[in-house]
Amino acid sequence: MGWLWRRKSRRRIAHITIDGAISGATRERVLKAIKEVEEREFPALLLRIDSPGGTVGDSQEIHAALLRLREKGCHVVASFGNVSASGGVYVGVAAEKIVANPGTITGSIGVILRGNNLSKLLERIGIRFETVKSGTYKDILSPDRALTAEERQLLQSLIDSSYEQFVNAVAEGRHLSAEEVRNFADGRVFSGTQAHELGLVDELGDEEHARKLAAKLADLDEANTQTIKLGRPKKRIAGFLPGSKLLSKLAEFLNLELGNNGQVLWLFLP
Repeated sequence: MGWLWRRKSRRRIAHITIDGAISGATRERVLKAIKEVEEREFPALLLRIDSPGGTVGDSQEIHAALLRLREKGCHVVASFGNVSASGGVYVGVAAEKIVANPGTITGSIGVILRGNNLSKLLERIGIRFETVKSGTYKDILSPDRALTAEERQLLQSLIDSSYEQFVNAVAEGRHLSAEEVRNFADGRVFSGTQAHELGLVDELGDEEHARKLAAKLADLDEANTQTIKLGRPKKRIAGFLPGSKLLSKLAEFLNLELGNNGQVLWLFLP
């Protein structure tokens, strides 16, 4: 029966949503959905992004999967929602076209790495770490001491390398020079209107506008073509409780701040 749903899929647009931080669980869900788009031979994909970004590796894997999908002939249109910043932009520039609302918060092109220096607190409460290590930099970003000048230089080199990867991806995806991208890739954020003026997005409009653009690119009926949602996050029982959405956002924030402490991030941190 595979031929039947492939035949039906060729007259429809796939729809995948990236909502919230881009990390392991999101990566697995989105990559699985992109694979389904490829297998079912959808002519177009509408990618809705409402994300402040996240981890570098996860953003890069989704970006690469989207480029492979386009190589198979699928037209990809990204629709930026409330916020599509940092890693959200990195994923978005893999699309053929990008549509943003005039008020979308986007940009924040850059890299951040944070650690916690708790040395004074630990000293005050009488806790001291004993460290045995195989190399000079093995305990870099350890919370019981400050960075040395050499360590800061080493980490800055790491950040600079990741930053260049980001700049080059934006330049290639948006058909800009790397120098043009560097002129605004300093971590600042933009409205959708400003991003359009810079060439970060192609058109201003809502998700329906993006759907019609995807249909047009795939030579489908703009008015009547259906979208098929793929890769929906699993709903949990707790999700139906009052205040569950707020608690979920809080848990996501804490996971980013604590679980990814010491990691290089493409993340908008207002």
